[in-house]
Amino acid sequence: MENNAPYDLVVIGTGSANTILDERFETWRIAIVERDVFGGTCLNRGCIPSKMLIYPADVIMEIRRLDTLGVDASVDRIRWPDIRDRTFGRIDAIAAGGEEYRRGQAHIDVISGDARFIGHKELSITAPDGTVTEVRGDRFLLAAGARATLPDIPGLEDVGAHTSDTIMRIDEVPRRLGIIGGGYIAVEQAHLWEAFGSEVHMFVRRQTLLADEDVDVSERISQISAERFEMHYGAQVIAVGRSSNGILVSTESTDGSTGTTEVDLLLVATGRTPNGDQLGVGATGVELDGSGLVITDDHLRCGVEGIYALGDIRAKEQLKHLANHEARVVQHNLLHPDELIAIDERAVPHAVFGSPQIASVGLTQQALERSGMDFVIGRRDFGGVAYGWAMEDTEGFVKVLVDPMTRTLLGAHVIGHQAAILIQPLVQAMVFQQTVDAVASHQMWPHPALSEVIENALLDAR
Repeated sequence: MENNAPYDLVVIGTGSANTILDERFETWRIAIVERDVFGGTCLNRGCIPSKMLIYPADVIMEIRRLDTLGVDASVDRIRWPDIRDRTFGRIDAIAAGGEEYRRGQAHIDVISGDARFIGHKELSITAPDGTVTEVRGDRFLLAAGARATLPDIPGLEDVGAHTSDTIMRIDEVPRRLGIIGGGYIAVEQAHLWEAFGSEVHMFVRRQTLLADEDVDVSERISQISAERFEMHYGAQVIAVGRSSNGILVSTESTDGSTGTTEVDLLLVATGRTPNGDQLGVGATGVELDGSGLVITDDHLRCGVEGIYALGDIRAKEQLKHLANHEARVVQHNLLHPDELIAIDERAVPHAVFGSPQIASVGLTQQALERSGMDFVIGRRDFGGVAYGWAMEDTEGFVKVLVDPMTRTLLGAHVIGHQAAILIQPLVQAMVFQQTVDAVASHQMWPHPALSEVIENALLDAR
């Protein structure tokens, strides 16, 4: 910070926003502001560490299922510290290396601290030691992400409850783990901790897990989970507190009955709140919607000249691959302000890495029914194709929702082995507006690969 002139660009957040700063920005004077760990949520506390932990959990589940194939096998021991340290030994080094690289670039100032707008394109940054730095910028990129939401439950602050930010670094696997929530974080964390030896109790306000997924997927994962975890459906957590042996979780059911469950560790997985409010974006003219998301147009501009946003601070779907796509749009628009490109969010896929995996793109059946749109359903169980027979699969299926007039996909939903991979040809079909008939019949599907379940589901859509 050699002078008081405005920066050409101020970037708030070091997740996907950090990726835009390639050699084409070397003539720009840039400030990067980060109040937390360099690299963002995905790298440090989200998708990457959770999937590195979930992979061995998946392997454990495969070993458990070998009996149905005529193979006797068992897991001798879970070395949790080794699993954890393999994960964060790699991640922490990447985060530190990324910060060191940016600090070594002469045209970039990396400023650590809590940022808040104090005027039009004016930012105040409070460092951990209390030092305050004020910066101005001609352009801003708001990419400060989201934070774990903590519900207002009496006693929660007193029991040392974890969020997904902290639980993956604990020192030992809890004997009894309580999870408050029924979304994708809750499902993934339940899977990995049960595989590593925990008795998992899930406290879910609704009657199913993943209630925003397609109704058939939500019902199937709820049934499977009830066989593996201690499920408390329709349970509102009304208080938590310490006991002589652990943590007491008090619940009230939809029928008015109450209950108490004792666990050793508690995870709160009730959603994430975008950080626009903490930036005080209103001081610079940027608006938030009713859920706290920064409002942008299709070019990812915030309604104030020169201010853009990307990632969890603006997107309802908090997904790393969406943020990466947004970064490409913002990068182009910063470099080519007279040739703006727009983001296309009509076919944003997502995946839940539980056991089994879940992947989806487009609309659900219940959303289509609410809208009054006409649709037809195609469906095929994994067990209906040869590779599914080989796996003895009784859980997985593919479901497609098709416009009966145009024969294009309105939505696609997969639950089962490698669902996150199987969804991709259906994402492509939606993006390029291919008919389901063309996708199914105008190409050959390897036999007897599991991908045949996609082909058969498309053919079934009549």
